[in-house]
Amino acid sequence: MLDNAVQTAAPSRKFTPDVSRALRGLGLGNAMEWYDWMIFGLLSAFIGPNFFPSDNALSATLGALAVFAIGFAFRPLGGILLGTLADRIGRRRIMLLSVGLMSVTTLIIAIAPTYQQIGVWAGVILLACRIFQGISAGVEAPLSTSHALELAPEGREGMVAGLMSFYVNFGILIASLTAFACTSILGAEVMADWGWRVPFALGALFGLVVLIIRRTLPETMAPEELAENTTRRIWGAIRKHWMAILAIVFIVGAVQAYNYAWTVGLPNSARATFGENPTAVFAVSSALAFVMLIGSWVVGRLADGRSMSKWFIVSRLLAIPSVFLMLLYVAPGMGGFTAVMLGGSVVLVLNMTLYNVVSSTLLPKACRGTGVAVGYGVGVAVFGGTASYLLVWLQSVGATWVFPVYVAVLCALSLVFYLLARARTGLFIGN
Repeated sequence: MLDNAVQTAAPSRKFTPDVSRALRGLGLGNAMEWYDWMIFGLLSAFIGPNFFPSDNALSATLGALAVFAIGFAFRPLGGILLGTLADRIGRRRIMLLSVGLMSVTTLIIAIAPTYQQIGVWAGVILLACRIFQGISAGVEAPLSTSHALELAPEGREGMVAGLMSFYVNFGILIASLTAFACTSILGAEVMADWGWRVPFALGALFGLVVLIIRRTLPETMAPEELAENTTRRIWGAIRKHWMAILAIVFIVGAVQAYNYAWTVGLPNSARATFGENPTAVFAVSSALAFVMLIGSWVVGRLADGRSMSKWFIVSRLLAIPSVFLMLLYVAPGMGGFTAVMLGGSVVLVLNMTLYNVVSSTLLPKACRGTGVAVGYGVGVAVFGGTASYLLVWLQSVGATWVFPVYVAVLCALSLVFYLLARARTGLFIGN
């Protein structure tokens, strides 16, 4: 039985209208956060020369990707600060704060002056925005999934996984389509000048809409639970479940290394290293996002009412050979790029749909907001945030083969730690 009041009130497996509306608000917030986060990665080749002095396009792109990675480094801080607050003052307030913070910083990036206008301060402003976005994103995905699980009826974990992943991929797809549309309409020269600002302005507007929708989110933490949940009690539970936290770090880190290699690293490598046409690259990225969007919904339907553990183990085992597909793209050519991007998408969508729900099953409600957010933040920061930079750099020095070996090892370790954590604590949600 799920440990929340909503489950007691609604034993049916069907989503009530109130739950459906709440899940939609949580999902759209995920979509907005991932749109804002991914648009920076997709446009790094345009952003870099505007904020970092360099006569070399690859060096400027690596500078922007370094800032992209630094944002990930602050996700654990977001997990610690905002995750603890979510367990102390409730989920709803933090879900509103997360969206608001991401929207404001996205707007600042849209109007920020360039290096040519104010010198190094341009890079400082960009970096500060990415730091606050990292703090916001550090709690958004894990907490929104935990919030959704606490709202949904027992046995619907698969549908929650599919639904939340659907919205994440919806945000990624919108980011890819927006980048594709802007480069198609404005052209590469205008995009390099000022056109890159347009997608960020649209993201800020999207955030305002989501903020209004989320005002009606219900709270899943009962008043007595909040009264009992002191900071000392929360972190005492975190220490007790240390193996689960370690498992979450690798569950998240492995799939995010795979994810960012496909969604950010390979597209930027195609443009900056191999000189592919940016419009064609964005078209393939959009196709990948569309596969992820539909695939997440299908996986959610298939896994609904079934064992999350079995689905997770099989999908993670498949990821180990699948990541080696990237070795097919070691020279210029859109054919090879397209084959790698779409060929790896099937296994990627399996893993990306399940990982947050599987992470949430490993911790009890009292410390779930903090624990999942911290594990998620560390995993993304250490392994996901560095993946795109690492891949582009390895390709530039002719050592592409190192990256799939690295991700395969992470996938194997995530399985080992997950099984150890499950044996130690059992599952708190689902089968």
